[in-house]
Amino acid sequence: MSRQQIRRLIEDRVSEDGLVDTGVTGVKLFRVTEPVRCSPAVYEPTLVAIVSGTKEAIVDGTSHVYDANRYMCCAISMPVEAGTPMASPDDPLLGVQIALDPRVMTELAIAMENAAGAIREPKGGPIPPGITLARWDDAFTDALLRLVRLGDNPVDLAVLGDARLREVYYALLKGEAGPAARRAFGVGNEIARVIEHVSSHLDEPITIDDMATHVGMSRAVFHRKFKQATTMSPIQFVKAIRLNNAAMSIAGGTTVSEAAGDVGYASTSQFSREFKRMYGQSPKQWSHTNKPLPAGLI
Repeated sequence: MSRQQIRRLIEDRVSEDGLVDTGVTGVKLFRVTEPVRCSPAVYEPTLVAIVSGTKEAIVDGTSHVYDANRYMCCAISMPVEAGTPMASPDDPLLGVQIALDPRVMTELAIAMENAAGAIREPKGGPIPPGITLARWDDAFTDALLRLVRLGDNPVDLAVLGDARLREVYYALLKGEAGPAARRAFGVGNEIARVIEHVSSHLDEPITIDDMATHVGMSRAVFHRKFKQATTMSPIQFVKAIRLNNAAMSIAGGTTVSEAAGDVGYASTSQFSREFKRMYGQSPKQWSHTNKPLPAGLI
């Protein structure tokens, strides 16, 4: 019943395709009524909860389809292919997109780890994947409804907004996606830290040794743990996140040479070769044939 209430609130507030700010930092409602095939994107740490329709994210060839039964948590920046292949006016995609604030998520994750009686993850255990699909539980559903219910009342938003968002974060950390989120934001978050470093230095040379040194690991251990979290080798990941960022820029109107330079390619011809090898089209062909998701929607 609560999910239906969330859907009605979104329908009332989002009348056209795109995203609408809620007044709470990082929280947006969205509607999509046109199918968009999966195309390169970069997921930042985000929670996406859908109340109508389906969405797809492809990570290293593996499809993740989620709908009103499962929400998506991306705990670390990830290069993906994302789309809304089934959206239509009769079956619109409706939902809530919430950016995960690193400071608040880290504070909550560490508080949970330090709480009396908390179950600690074995330090030597496998690293959870960066993208997780989780079933809606009562705690998550109730927290999300309370957040969306704030509506447009500026006093409610100012007084209660941060607290309601914190409740959603806490429900996420306690739910099925909790292990991945706690690993990314709590103690032992080396892979998340190196990915954050890579994402902010895409225009600079990056090697496996640089990444391993950044988090104090041997090359072999770093390679193994990185692949557990992302399903990709470090070099595959860096190339994918560079090219996906460039593909989004080109689809948005950036020139090929500018897009190449922004993600660290000194040679436009090398960039074009690697782009075509990755996506099967030259960058110029790409700019004419690919429609991106509504601005801001991941």
